Amino acid sequence: MSGLWLLADSRLPTGGHAHSGGIEAAVRRGLVSAPDDVAAWLSGRVPTAGLVTAAASAAACSLAAPGSGRLALSVDSMGQKRPSPELRGPVDWARWDASVSARIPVAALREASRAQGRAMLRTVRAAWPDAAIGGLGARPHQALVLGVAVTAAGGTPHDAAALAVHHLVGQVCSAAVRLLGLDPLALAGVHARALDEHVGVVDRAAEAGARAAARDDPDHLPSATTPLPEVLAVLHARSEGALFAS
Repeated sequence: MSGLWLLADSRLPTGGHAHSGGIEAAVRRGLVSAPDDVAAWLSGRVPTAGLVTAAASAAACSLAAPGSGRLALSVDSMGQKRPSPELRGPVDWARWDASVSARIPVAALREASRAQGRAMLRTVRAAWPDAAIGGLGARPHQALVLGVAVTAAGGTPHDAAALAVHHLVGQVCSAAVRLLGLDPLALAGVHARALDEHVGVVDRAAEAGARAAARDDPDHLPSATTPLPEVLAVLHARSEGALFAS
């Protein structure tokens, strides 16, 4: 449990402090200026990008767990394919990484995800040397690393989904304080209410991620997007003088 608290701590050096969850581009264009605007931004972003990230984290947590529910297929004497738990092999993380990429339609956001994944990977190596990070690659998506870290910390796929949403909401609220000089207490309230409002998103993500992992099929991960933040991400990547990388 203490490891999960550590993963939830914004002071954990995972690179998240360098990213705004996309809100800086909205602030610079006058689309967000008050706590209510931040809440509105989150109400569109959490059920879409948040759902995708949380489900991928839940799947990675399930895949990395010893004795996970992934089922290989064997052929019986009648030529029928049947699930064969004893034939579980190593996780093909490249397939899952590619599937996460396919669900992030903007190159700038894919780069942000990988930058945060690489930073989190360094932290996981230091905090949990025995974590099953082999095969993730040098620059994996942040969602996959988070899921593996949750497994190493003794958490569940639901914990991984909840932490993914918590990190997204925390990035946005923290960035809003720095960008707009808003009352930190007001944004803490936005953060708490957003987590309460989107409990259902966490539940759906955990279920979808665990199901995809059990079938060893990343195509079962959800796919949802929000066009405006993605367009703004492209503009932000081309801008100069930005405070945050994304």
